[in-house]
Amino acid sequence: MAKKVLVVDDEKLIVKGIRFSLEQDGMEVTCAYDGEEALQLAREKEFDIILLDIMMPKMSGTEVCQQIREFSNVPVVMLTAKSEDMDKIMGLEYGADDYITKPFNILEVKARIKAIMRRTSSRPAGRQEGSIIESSDMRVDCDSRRVAIAGREVNLTAKEFDVLELLIRNPNKVYSREKLLQLIWGADYPGDVRTVDVHIRRLREKIESNPSEPRFVHTKWGIGYFFRA
Repeated sequence: MAKKVLVVDDEKLIVKGIRFSLEQDGMEVTCAYDGEEALQLAREKEFDIILLDIMMPKMSGTEVCQQIREFSNVPVVMLTAKSEDMDKIMGLEYGADDYITKPFNILEVKARIKAIMRRTSSRPAGRQEGSIIESSDMRVDCDSRRVAIAGREVNLTAKEFDVLELLIRNPNKVYSREKLLQLIWGADYPGDVRTVDVHIRRLREKIESNPSEPRFVHTKWGIGYFFRA
Protein backbone atom coordinates (compact mmCIF):
# COMPACT_ATOMS: atom_id res chain seq x y z
CA MET A 1 0.00 0.00 0.00
CA ALA A 2 1.36 3.41 -0.99
CA LYS A 3 2.56 5.59 1.85
CA LYS A 4 0.49 8.76 2.25
CA VAL A 5 2.44 12.02 2.64
CA LEU A 6 1.13 15.52 3.33
CA VAL A 7 3.47 18.25 2.04
CA VAL A 8 2.83 21.75 3.37
CA ASP A 9 4.67 24.84 2.13
CA ASP A 10 3.55 28.19 0.73
CA GLU A 11 6.30 28.03 -1.91
CA LYS A 12 4.54 26.15 -4.68
CA LEU A 13 7.74 25.32 -6.58
CA ILE A 14 9.12 23.54 -3.50
CA VAL A 15 5.87 21.60 -3.08
CA LYS A 16 5.84 20.67 -6.75
CA GLY A 17 9.42 19.39 -6.61
CA ILE A 18 8.88 17.33 -3.46
CA ARG A 19 5.61 15.93 -4.78
CA PHE A 20 7.13 14.86 -8.09
CA SER A 21 10.08 13.17 -6.40
CA LEU A 22 8.00 11.32 -3.80
CA GLU A 23 5.48 10.17 -6.40
CA GLN A 24 8.38 8.76 -8.41
CA ASP A 25 9.00 6.51 -5.38
CA GLY A 26 5.38 5.36 -5.36
CA MET A 27 4.13 7.55 -2.52
CA GLU A 28 0.69 9.17 -2.48
CA VAL A 29 1.19 12.91 -1.98
CA THR A 30 -1.35 15.50 -0.82
CA CYS A 31 -0.37 19.18 -0.88
CA ALA A 32 -1.35 22.22 1.17
CA TYR A 33 -0.15 25.81 0.92
CA ASP A 34 -1.06 27.38 4.26
CA GLY A 35 -1.42 26.34 7.89
CA GLU A 36 -5.20 26.27 8.05
CA GLU A 37 -5.49 24.05 4.98
CA ALA A 38 -2.85 21.72 6.41
CA LEU A 39 -4.65 21.37 9.74
CA GLN A 40 -7.97 20.66 8.02
CA LEU A 41 -6.41 17.94 5.85
CA ALA A 42 -4.68 16.39 8.86
CA ARG A 43 -8.05 16.16 10.62
CA GLU A 44 -9.90 14.74 7.63
CA LYS A 45 -7.37 12.21 6.28
CA GLU A 46 -4.82 9.77 7.65
CA PHE A 47 -1.20 10.28 6.63
CA ASP A 48 1.93 8.25 7.24
CA ILE A 49 4.07 11.39 7.54
CA ILE A 50 3.70 15.19 7.25
CA LEU A 51 6.33 17.58 5.88
CA LEU A 52 5.52 20.96 7.39
CA ASP A 53 7.11 24.33 6.66
CA ILE A 54 7.51 26.62 9.68
CA MET A 55 6.93 30.02 8.04
CA MET A 56 3.47 29.97 6.43
CA PRO A 57 0.42 32.22 6.04
CA LYS A 58 -2.62 31.99 8.34
CA MET A 59 -0.97 29.60 10.82
CA SER A 60 2.70 28.87 11.42
CA GLY A 61 4.04 25.36 11.12
CA THR A 62 4.68 25.17 14.85
CA GLU A 63 1.06 26.15 15.57
CA VAL A 64 -0.17 23.52 13.12
CA CYS A 65 2.09 20.87 14.63
CA GLN A 66 0.96 21.73 18.15
CA GLN A 67 -2.71 21.35 17.18
CA ILE A 68 -2.09 18.13 15.25
CA ARG A 69 -0.55 16.67 18.40
CA GLU A 70 -3.90 17.11 20.16
CA PHE A 71 -5.44 14.37 18.01
CA SER A 72 -2.67 12.48 16.19
CA ASN A 73 0.83 11.09 16.65
CA VAL A 74 1.61 11.05 12.91
CA PRO A 75 5.32 11.72 12.34
CA VAL A 76 5.94 15.39 11.50
CA VAL A 77 9.09 16.72 9.84
CA MET A 78 9.55 20.49 10.02
CA LEU A 79 10.99 22.34 7.02
CA THR A 80 12.79 25.50 8.09
CA ALA A 81 14.81 28.15 6.28
CA LYS A 82 16.38 29.12 9.61
CA SER A 83 19.45 27.21 10.70
CA GLU A 84 19.70 28.43 14.29
CA ASP A 85 19.61 25.66 16.88
CA MET A 86 16.81 27.35 18.81
CA ASP A 87 14.47 27.17 15.83
CA LYS A 88 15.17 23.45 15.49
CA ILE A 89 14.57 22.83 19.18
CA MET A 90 11.37 24.91 19.08
CA GLY A 91 10.11 22.68 16.28
CA LEU A 92 10.71 19.65 18.46
CA GLU A 93 9.14 21.43 21.44
CA TYR A 94 5.85 21.59 19.55
CA GLY A 95 5.84 17.87 18.86
CA ALA A 96 7.83 17.53 15.64
CA ASP A 97 9.81 14.34 15.14
CA ASP A 98 12.56 15.74 12.94
CA TYR A 99 13.58 18.83 10.98
CA ILE A 100 15.22 19.60 7.64
CA THR A 101 16.88 22.93 6.96
CA LYS A 102 16.39 24.70 3.62
CA PRO A 103 17.88 24.64 1.07
CA PHE A 104 17.80 20.85 1.08
CA ASN A 105 18.68 18.04 -1.28
CA ILE A 106 15.58 16.06 -2.26
CA LEU A 107 17.56 12.84 -1.87
CA GLU A 108 18.17 13.77 1.78
CA VAL A 109 14.47 14.48 2.24
CA LYS A 110 13.52 11.08 0.84
CA ALA A 111 16.14 9.31 2.92
CA ARG A 112 14.90 10.96 6.12
CA ILE A 113 11.26 10.18 5.28
CA LYS A 114 12.04 6.52 4.66
CA ALA A 115 14.12 6.28 7.84
CA ILE A 116 11.30 7.72 9.94
CA MET A 117 8.73 5.46 8.32
CA ARG A 118 10.90 2.42 9.01
CA ARG A 119 11.30 3.35 12.66
CA THR A 120 7.65 4.21 13.28
CA SER A 121 5.94 1.48 11.27
CA SER A 122 8.19 -1.55 11.63
CA ARG A 123 6.57 -3.79 14.21
CA PRO A 124 7.93 -7.34 13.73
CA ALA A 125 5.24 -10.01 13.73
CA GLY A 126 5.41 -12.66 16.38
CA ARG A 127 7.92 -10.88 18.57
CA GLN A 128 8.40 -12.44 21.96
CA GLU A 129 7.92 -9.33 24.05
CA GLY A 130 4.44 -8.75 25.44
CA SER A 131 2.35 -6.16 23.65
CA ILE A 132 0.83 -4.85 26.91
CA ILE A 133 3.16 -3.50 29.59
CA GLU A 134 1.85 -2.23 32.91
CA SER A 135 3.69 -0.40 35.66
CA SER A 136 1.83 1.12 38.59
CA ASP A 137 -1.15 2.91 36.99
CA MET A 138 0.52 3.15 33.56
CA ARG A 139 -0.62 0.87 30.75
CA VAL A 140 1.34 0.76 27.48
CA ASP A 141 -0.07 -1.09 24.48
CA CYS A 142 2.91 -1.55 22.16
CA ASP A 143 0.88 -2.89 19.23
CA SER A 144 -1.62 -0.03 19.07
CA ARG A 145 1.01 2.39 20.45
CA ARG A 146 -1.37 3.77 23.07
CA VAL A 147 -0.59 4.84 26.61
CA ALA A 148 -2.99 5.32 29.51
CA ILE A 149 -2.35 6.66 33.01
CA ALA A 150 -4.98 5.73 35.60
CA GLY A 151 -7.35 4.93 32.74
CA ARG A 152 -6.81 8.26 30.99
CA GLU A 153 -5.30 8.02 27.53
CA VAL A 154 -2.18 10.10 26.90
CA ASN A 155 -1.43 11.23 23.36
CA LEU A 156 2.29 10.79 22.65
CA THR A 157 4.22 11.62 19.50
CA ALA A 158 5.88 8.77 17.63
CA LYS A 159 9.28 9.55 19.12
CA GLU A 160 7.92 10.05 22.64
CA PHE A 161 6.31 6.63 22.44
CA ASP A 162 9.50 5.05 21.09
CA VAL A 163 11.50 6.48 24.02
CA LEU A 164 8.93 5.33 26.58
CA GLU A 165 8.65 1.84 25.07
CA LEU A 166 12.41 1.36 25.11
CA LEU A 167 12.72 2.51 28.73
CA ILE A 168 9.72 0.59 30.10
CA ARG A 169 10.85 -2.62 28.36
CA ASN A 170 14.19 -2.28 30.16
CA PRO A 171 13.27 -1.08 33.66
CA ASN A 172 16.04 0.36 35.83
CA LYS A 173 18.50 0.21 32.93
CA VAL A 174 20.19 3.58 32.45
CA TYR A 175 20.57 4.81 28.87
CA SER A 176 22.92 7.64 28.04
CA ARG A 177 21.59 10.49 25.92
CA GLU A 178 23.96 9.43 23.15
CA LYS A 179 22.66 5.85 23.25
CA LEU A 180 19.03 6.99 23.17
CA LEU A 181 19.78 9.25 20.22
CA GLN A 182 21.38 6.33 18.38
CA LEU A 183 18.63 3.81 19.20
CA ILE A 184 15.59 6.02 18.65
CA TRP A 185 16.69 8.50 16.00
CA GLY A 186 19.31 6.38 14.25
CA ALA A 187 23.03 6.73 13.70
CA ASP A 188 22.47 8.99 10.67
CA TYR A 189 20.36 11.55 12.57
CA PRO A 190 22.02 14.98 12.25
CA GLY A 191 20.76 16.41 15.55
CA ASP A 192 22.45 16.28 18.93
CA VAL A 193 21.62 15.02 22.42
CA ARG A 194 19.53 18.08 23.25
CA THR A 195 16.88 16.44 21.09
CA VAL A 196 16.72 13.65 23.69
CA ASP A 197 16.39 16.13 26.56
CA VAL A 198 13.52 17.92 24.82
CA HIS A 199 11.63 14.68 24.23
CA ILE A 200 12.21 13.42 27.77
CA ARG A 201 10.87 16.69 29.16
CA ARG A 202 7.81 16.60 26.90
CA LEU A 203 7.23 12.95 27.80
CA ARG A 204 7.36 13.75 31.51
CA GLU A 205 4.91 16.61 31.05
CA LYS A 206 2.44 14.11 29.64
CA ILE A 207 2.89 11.05 31.87
CA GLU A 208 3.98 12.51 35.21
CA SER A 209 1.60 14.19 37.61
CA ASN A 210 4.58 16.26 38.80
CA PRO A 211 7.27 16.37 36.08
CA SER A 212 9.83 17.88 38.47
CA GLU A 213 9.44 14.83 40.75
CA PRO A 214 8.87 11.99 38.27
CA ARG A 215 7.53 8.57 39.22
CA PHE A 216 8.36 6.83 35.96
CA VAL A 217 11.16 8.36 33.90
CA HIS A 218 14.12 9.30 36.09
CA THR A 219 17.46 11.00 35.53
CA LYS A 220 20.72 9.40 36.56
CA TRP A 221 22.75 12.56 36.89
CA GLY A 222 25.76 12.67 34.63
CA ILE A 223 24.80 9.39 32.95
CA GLY A 224 21.33 9.38 31.38
CA TYR A 225 17.71 8.30 31.85
CA PHE A 226 15.89 5.20 33.09
CA PHE A 227 12.41 3.89 33.86
CA ARG A 228 11.91 3.05 37.53
CA ALA A 229 10.01 -0.19 37.95
